[in-house]
Amino acid sequence: MRVYNFSAGPGMLPIEVLEKVKSGLTDYENSGMSVMEMSHRSKPYEKINDRVTALMRELMNVPDNYDILFVQGGATNQFSAVPLNIGTVNRKADYVVTGNFAKNAYKEGAVHLDAAIAASSEDKNFTYIPKLKPDMFRKDADFVHICYNNTIFGTQYDAAPDTAGIPLVADMSSMILSREVNVSDFALIYAGAQKNIGPAGVTVVIVRHDLTDRADPKCPVMLRYDNQVKNKSLYNTPPCFSTYIVMEVLQYLKDRGGVTAIQKINEAKAKKLYDYIDCSDFYTNSVKKSDRSIMNVPFVSPSPELDAEFIAGAAENGLVSLKGHRLVGGMRASIYNAMPPEGVDKLIEFMDKFAKSHKNA
Repeated sequence: MRVYNFSAGPGMLPIEVLEKVKSGLTDYENSGMSVMEMSHRSKPYEKINDRVTALMRELMNVPDNYDILFVQGGATNQFSAVPLNIGTVNRKADYVVTGNFAKNAYKEGAVHLDAAIAASSEDKNFTYIPKLKPDMFRKDADFVHICYNNTIFGTQYDAAPDTAGIPLVADMSSMILSREVNVSDFALIYAGAQKNIGPAGVTVVIVRHDLTDRADPKCPVMLRYDNQVKNKSLYNTPPCFSTYIVMEVLQYLKDRGGVTAIQKINEAKAKKLYDYIDCSDFYTNSVKKSDRSIMNVPFVSPSPELDAEFIAGAAENGLVSLKGHRLVGGMRASIYNAMPPEGVDKLIEFMDKFAKSHKNA
């Protein structure tokens, strides 16, 4: 029996994609082998590599002066790759700390250059996005780094901040392709696939071409953007199977109307869940309403004991991976692109039943 998987990552994948992958698992397009077995230098995989790049460019309207890479190491690897590749002019970078991953990116950046925290929402346990102005950033910073959606704490940016021309870098791991963004507002975007567009093992990097020629000479060869660009992400054996599944997910999104269509569905799912929580006298969400994520919805019941009972009961009803992150507690519903609206309906139905049966607990 398929469950509704509300995990923050790896997240659920569209059943249609899984069925398609299953059908060609042992023989992909009459190649006589699985994608897991084929050489990354082969014609069938070259076709996959070209197709996934073209789909990403189309779905995100990526301008021609940006390169698209599919690399290993997860988004965490980019915490080092970014400063080592583009933080080499003045060796300064400003970070906006809005959650755990943004904080970790800052810490890693500080290993490689003069990293400064331009703004932070830690004073209120990361329950809001700071208001940012151009004068908050150092004029000689090589880049400004933000985490566009904060998986653990359930916040998101409404729009890209104005950095007055300083290259803007965004970790979009938990929201890429969930809503429209103007790629030209950013110098570099990166995203681990496993939250919203595929399985673990591959990371998307979208980087403006003029920034790929300034890598630190000591930058490891596998982290160098110029090296990956020159080799079309095929310098060594890439995460072929994970990249292939990303290709199928992107095709699935295209067939359903692209990002514009999926954004409407995502916003409707989130609104329904937030509306229920806001009208409840049993559940609460502490995130500032204007900064709420449409991907990750944290909430709590009146006590940790009830939270634990809720999580166990939900799992028994096919609603799994609802336990909140250890830094926040409570529950967290990650409602990524692949979460169907009926999954949110089932969650709300269980929430309502649980609340009514525990009001006096």
